[in-house]
Amino acid sequence: MWFGVVDPSTHSLKNVKHAIFILASFLLPAHNCIAQDELLTERDSLMQYSEQKSVEKTPVSPPIVQLGDEFQNSILLLNNRFRVDNDVDQVTMVFFRDEGSAPIVLVRPDGSKLFIEDDEQNPDLLWYETQTYDMISITKPMPGPWQAVGDILDGSKVMVIADIVLNAEPIPQNIYSGEIIKHTAVLQNDGKQVDFSPFRDVVSISIDFVSNNNPNYENFGLGSRTVARFQDNGQGLDEVAADGVFTGQFNLSIPSGEWRPTFSIRTPMYNREQINKTVILHPNPILIDVKVDESEQGKHIVTVDTDSKHVKLSSLLLDGRITRPNSEEDRITLTETSDLVKMIEVINDSFGIYRVKLTAFATTVDGREVIINVPEYTFVTSAPPEPEPVLEEIVPIGPESNLNVMPIDKDLEDSWSTADTISIAITINLLILIFGGTGIFLILNKRKYPDDHLMLRFKNACLGFLDKLKLLKNKTENEDVPDAKSNLK
Repeated sequence: MWFGVVDPSTHSLKNVKHAIFILASFLLPAHNCIAQDELLTERDSLMQYSEQKSVEKTPVSPPIVQLGDEFQNSILLLNNRFRVDNDVDQVTMVFFRDEGSAPIVLVRPDGSKLFIEDDEQNPDLLWYETQTYDMISITKPMPGPWQAVGDILDGSKVMVIADIVLNAEPIPQNIYSGEIIKHTAVLQNDGKQVDFSPFRDVVSISIDFVSNNNPNYENFGLGSRTVARFQDNGQGLDEVAADGVFTGQFNLSIPSGEWRPTFSIRTPMYNREQINKTVILHPNPILIDVKVDESEQGKHIVTVDTDSKHVKLSSLLLDGRITRPNSEEDRITLTETSDLVKMIEVINDSFGIYRVKLTAFATTVDGREVIINVPEYTFVTSAPPEPEPVLEEIVPIGPESNLNVMPIDKDLEDSWSTADTISIAITINLLILIFGGTGIFLILNKRKYPDDHLMLRFKNACLGFLDKLKLLKNKTENEDVPDAKSNLK
């Protein structure tokens, strides 16, 4: 394992060893020649090392230096140890461990321990943990040797985050809508490249375009748009996985205008942004037009030109496809370079929507090679109108030959019969819907109100109406009977 300390002085231990070896070489018995020779050899190498160090300039102390040599780090008690210098105000560390294992425990120089639970009570401690790593930030850490206890991965690093930055290539000032840009960057910690692959899971890197709100451009008032996310996984345009080089593929399918590229680096504990110079996103410089064939037997002519202020027509290459209304596709590849407008012939064998999708490869006027996705271009062709029906004249025969008989248009008659059929079908469907919906409603109402549903109410209402009719009838009969008796008298 490699572990780090924040301590510029590591020569004291070597000076002590130097003195011990020199003293031992004079005090050992003379008869132990083999041991003495070994010590003399060790002494000479140490003296040469001291002479070389005295000649060299004192290097600038890095934020992390190794604690002890390989022999000392092989001792079990010195494993997982690092040292914090006394002038460190804040330190952020990342410990990578076995997936699913418990968070580590930090042992301070005085022997006291820090657990993840201490994050709630200790204002100087900030602890973030996942299934694979612990990220710990300590304010005013105790100087001296610290120790991490846990299932730390073999070959892992105790990374002290000093100053995470993204060293990215500059973005061209003039870019184009639909352009595909491969952008590479290197993640650096305190000026040195971070080439430890698990660390890529700790940070998230992206580029946002922020509108300058210039009213003369299309992107006025649009805020920000994320145009690229950097990956180091060997997929897409990234060449090698986990090589420390992050690759972003721009998605410039956004409105044209003035934009400020903003690089964002996010970790679970802090976010940082870096704003670059303003760039201008121009509209797509590839221009498409079409001349539709009217003969129904020829070819449509699709022309492809460029905006001469930005792209050289002589450098234009095209690759893509044309989809005809019958869903058949024609592959398009134009690799001949010339100053002439590109012409593509499309067979006119069907009516409907034609779709043209192209990718352009060209050189800008300032000499930059570009790859541009051209927005899909569509055009529509319509079938010619049908000729007017010809009325057939009926020649009368026999005595009625002098009568003027109106000829019958069979197509008109057929159209009326079709219309009648459609009307009848619609009426039947409406009736089915009405009666079916009513039946479903009554069934659901009966289930919901078994003792007071609509059908029961209707039945009771009918029975009540019948009872009223009977009472009215009986009353009428009773009134008629006295009248009859009075008449008899």
